[in-house]
Amino acid sequence: MSTNPLLQDWAGPHGLPPFADIAPAHFQPAFDAALAAHRAEIDAIASQTEAPSFANTLAAFDASGRQLTRLEHLFYTLAASATSPELQAVQRAMAAPLADHGSAVYMHQGLFTRVEALFEQREKLALTSEQQRLLERVHLDFLRSGARLAPEARARYAAVMARLAELNTRFAQNVLGAESSYQLRLTTEAELAGLPDFVRAAARQAAIDRDLGEGIHVITLSRSLIVPFLSFSARRDLREQAWRAWVGRGDDTGETDNREICREILELRAEQAKLHGHACYADYALEDTMARTQSAVMGLLERVWHPALAAQVREREAVQGAMAAAGVTHALEAWDWRFYAEQARRARFELDEAEVKPYFSLDRMVAAMFDCASRLFGLQFKPRPDLAGYHADVRAYEVFNADGSLRGLFLQDNFARPTKRSGAWMNAMRNQSRALGATPVILNNNNFARGAAGEPTLLSFDDVRTLFHEFGHGLHGLLSSVEHERLAGTQVLRDFVELPSQLYEHWMAEPEVLKKFARHWQTDEPLPDALLAKLQAARQFGQGYETLRYTASAIVDMAAHSASQSPADVVAFERDTLAKWELPAEVGINHRLTHFQHLFSSAGYAAGYYVYLWAEVLDCDAFDAFVEAGNVFDTAVAARLRECIYSAGNSREPGEAFRAFRGRDPVVEPMLKDRGLLPA
Repeated sequence: MSTNPLLQDWAGPHGLPPFADIAPAHFQPAFDAALAAHRAEIDAIASQTEAPSFANTLAAFDASGRQLTRLEHLFYTLAASATSPELQAVQRAMAAPLADHGSAVYMHQGLFTRVEALFEQREKLALTSEQQRLLERVHLDFLRSGARLAPEARARYAAVMARLAELNTRFAQNVLGAESSYQLRLTTEAELAGLPDFVRAAARQAAIDRDLGEGIHVITLSRSLIVPFLSFSARRDLREQAWRAWVGRGDDTGETDNREICREILELRAEQAKLHGHACYADYALEDTMARTQSAVMGLLERVWHPALAAQVREREAVQGAMAAAGVTHALEAWDWRFYAEQARRARFELDEAEVKPYFSLDRMVAAMFDCASRLFGLQFKPRPDLAGYHADVRAYEVFNADGSLRGLFLQDNFARPTKRSGAWMNAMRNQSRALGATPVILNNNNFARGAAGEPTLLSFDDVRTLFHEFGHGLHGLLSSVEHERLAGTQVLRDFVELPSQLYEHWMAEPEVLKKFARHWQTDEPLPDALLAKLQAARQFGQGYETLRYTASAIVDMAAHSASQSPADVVAFERDTLAKWELPAEVGINHRLTHFQHLFSSAGYAAGYYVYLWAEVLDCDAFDAFVEAGNVFDTAVAARLRECIYSAGNSREPGEAFRAFRGRDPVVEPMLKDRGLLPA
C-alpha cells in the first residue's frame, strides 16, 4: 500500500495525480482502502452523541470521502479517455462494489435519521440560502436512493443498483469495442472518389495512428470522420457499408451485442421505479427535473416534431433535385441523404465545406473560445505545457480571474483514439468548494479527426459548435463559486445542465468572432465577407433533418422508459415507435438504443435525452438578453449571467436562477426561430 501512487498525497501542481506512475493494478487496492475509509467516516458522523447540526452532519457529510472522490474522478476519466483491457477489467470488477457502497451510504439509517431530523426542522435553523439548498438536495438524494424503503425493499433496491452498474459498464465497453474494431480501408483512388483533401488527410492520419502502412486511408466510426465521409464520398456502396456499421453498433450477434443488455437495464429500471412507488421509470426520473412530467416533455417534443417534418419535406425536395441533376434514378436512402444534401447546399448557397474548413483550424478556434470567455467573464488562460496529462494529447491551461487570482485548471483532450469513447463531454477531476479550499480542475474531451502531420486539424462548423458546447460546460465548472462541493458546477438538474453549454455555442457563430479568428491556415486571410454571408444564409438548411434525428431519439428514450415492462425486443420496439411517429426512413435517428450511451452507459440521461431541446428553449431566450442589449458582449448582461447561471451551481433552484438572470420565465419562440421552425 505504501508504494501505491493512488494512495499517496498528489503533490503535483493543482493536485494532479502522477499519471506516469499509475497502473491499472493500483486501482482495486486503492478503491478497497478508500471505500473502507469512507465507511468509517460515515459511521463516525452517524454515531455522534451530539444532536444533529448543519456543521456536524451536513457539512461533515459533504466533506467526507475525499480520497474516494478523487479516485473515482481519476478512474472514470481514464476509463473514458485512455482505457486498456486491464483497466476495463478493473472497471467490470469494481462496478458492483462501487454501486454497493453508494447504496450503503445513502441507505445508512443512522446517517439518514440525522439528515431527516435536520430537514424536518429546517425552517428553524437560520440557515443561509445555500445551506438550505444543500440540506434539501442531500435529503432528496437519500430519498431517491431508497433510504425510506422497508428493509427487504432496501436490500432488493441495492441489488438492482449493483446489477445496473455492471450492465452499464458492459454496455459502454461493448460500444467502444464496436467502434474501435471497425475500419473501412480505402486503398485506391476509386475508393477515395469525391473526398476532399481535408477528409483524405484525416483518413490518412487515422491509418497512420493505427499503423496500417503506406498508401492506406481508413474511415473510423468517429463522428468527425464518418459524417464527412457520408457527405462527400462518391462511392455509394462504401457509403452504405460505413452507414450500416455506424448505425449497427451494438445490434449484432457477436461480442459487442447490446440488445439483451438494453432489455435487462430497462427491466431493472422499471423495477427500481416501482420500488419508489412510480408506475414507470420516466415518472421516477422526471420527478427531479424542471419538466417534472411526461406530458411536459412530450408537449415540447410534439411542438417541434411537426414543424420539423414539414421542413424536412422541403429539404427532401432539394435533395431529390440534386439527385435528378446528377442523373440518379435510385431511391433516396439514409446513406444518400448527407451526400446529396451537401450537393444541394452547394448549389443553393454556393457553399462548399472544402472551401470553408481551411478557415477553422483547431488552434484558432480554441483561441476564439478563450477570447469569448475573457470578454464575457474576464478570464485569462495560461498554457502549461509542462503539466503532463494522462495522454500526450492533453493540453493544460491555468485559468485566472480578471484580478489575477487563480480560478482553476482547464484540461483539453481533443482527438479521437481507439482507446477513447466516442462523443464529446466535460468532467471534473476536482470540483470547486470554498469549504474544502478546492479550486476546480475541469476536463473537456472531444473526438476530432486529427490533421495530417505538419498540418493543423481543420474543423467543420459543427465541430466548432461542439468545441464551444463542451467549453460551455467547462465554464460552468470553472466559474462555480459555492461553499459546498455537492452543489458545485454542473451538479444541477439534468434539464438545466445543458443551458450553459448550449448558450455558449451562440458566440462561435457571431460575425465579430469569426472575422477575428476564422483565418485561412495557409494564407492567414480572414474569413471573407462573402463566405461568411453564405454560412449565415445556409445555417438553417438541414435543420428539419437534424431536428427530426434528435427528436426521434428523445421520443424513443421516453417511450422505452415510460413502459411499465421492458420490451422483449428493443430493436423491434424502436422500429415500431418510430413508425408510429412516421419518421421518414431516409432520416434515421441520432442514437439507436443499442449504442445510446446517454441512456445505457449510466442513468444520467435516461428518460432525459429531451433535455437538450428543453435547455435550447432556455439558451435561445437567454442569448436574446444580449441581443436586446445591442451587444453580444454586454458587460452588465454578462455579469448577471455569471452570477445567476455559471457561478451558482446548484445553490439555487434552476427556475429561480433563470428568472434572476432574464427577469421572467423562458418562452419557446426564440428556439423555434433559431431552428427556422416558425411558420413563414
